[in-house]
Amino acid sequence: MNDELTIKFGSQYGPEEEAAVLRVLRENAPTSGNACVDFESQFAEYCGTKYARCVSNGTAALFLSMVALGIKPGDRVITTPMTWIATAAAPVTLGAKVDFVDVDPVTFNLDADQLEAAIRPETKAIIPVHLYGQCADMDAILTIAKRHNIPVVEDACHAIGGAYKGRMAGSMGTTGCFSFHEQKNISTLGEGGMVVTDDPEIFERVSLYRSHCTRVHGGNTKYCALDPENFPMDKKFWWQDFDDTGYNYRMTDIQAAVGIEQLKKVEKLNQCRIDNAAYLDEGLKDVVGLTLPTVMAERKHVFHLYPVRIDLDLFGVTKEDFVYTMRHEKGIQIGFHYIPLHWSTAFQKRGFKRGQFPVAEGMAETVVTLPINPRQSHASLDYLIDAVRTCAG
Repeated sequence: MNDELTIKFGSQYGPEEEAAVLRVLRENAPTSGNACVDFESQFAEYCGTKYARCVSNGTAALFLSMVALGIKPGDRVITTPMTWIATAAAPVTLGAKVDFVDVDPVTFNLDADQLEAAIRPETKAIIPVHLYGQCADMDAILTIAKRHNIPVVEDACHAIGGAYKGRMAGSMGTTGCFSFHEQKNISTLGEGGMVVTDDPEIFERVSLYRSHCTRVHGGNTKYCALDPENFPMDKKFWWQDFDDTGYNYRMTDIQAAVGIEQLKKVEKLNQCRIDNAAYLDEGLKDVVGLTLPTVMAERKHVFHLYPVRIDLDLFGVTKEDFVYTMRHEKGIQIGFHYIPLHWSTAFQKRGFKRGQFPVAEGMAETVVTLPINPRQSHASLDYLIDAVRTCAG
């Protein structure tokens, strides 16, 4: 059993990250200090946005984007059913209702052709997900959103470094949301996230609600406590105020210091994923009954996951039997990513029924994800290819 395959996703740490951790430890490991500021600046530059704010995880990034947009009870938000629950939970936990739109059968991203029909007067945001590392059809989505004056929040948690027609994932919507969870393309010690935007008002709201909506009063002026350069240290009297009841979704400096090192490597790490995906493509291209990922024109797919679709009649093995054999006989932890959210108890309680989104449901019955990460050697990929070919009936 090959360790490069049993650990199926995630980034790769090295001595640079170790040194960064030790450096911040020697500075008593502050929360949201200089390392966070540096990480934000470098991340915004990488994405091509004006602002970036690091947060505790990708869920927090999505949630704070909803807060910044003023999502409230009675509002509706459109997204895809094929995603991790955090995408839909962000607006729901604020009292909004979610409207799902079925997915494109080729990319598995939100089907832009079905988007406009789902828009209602109460629709206040659209959240496309760049699933598996490939951007959704952003030109079509943004055109429809602009026509209806609806902000777009990009769930780019799978797609750091991905691109759509030369534009970086996360940079096209009102906000872009990223995750640095341990399984993502770069990681900040297991958890972490980022919100990027070009809108200064959205950025300020994300920043305030990230940290208890804290401001500092000095004299007759109100300063944002998250803007230390403008902190009125020369004032004789100052006190903290809170614009609203906010949250604590801050990132620590140790995480940010690691994030800076990971960001330096992201292009190399993503290229490893792209190369490994191409190697899998070549090794599996003639397996009957197996549909491999399609990379759309003018999109940079960074392969957070490598999804394959099984045609039972041709492949000869059910999805369940394939997963069991790969895991228990071959020692390869292939995944199910994802079940449609409208199948879940959480959204069944909210009135959704099986059968509403047939393309997503077909995915759930036929798609599995093969291990892909920057640590894989050709030997480990050959083992994976041979295992898949052996399983095929």
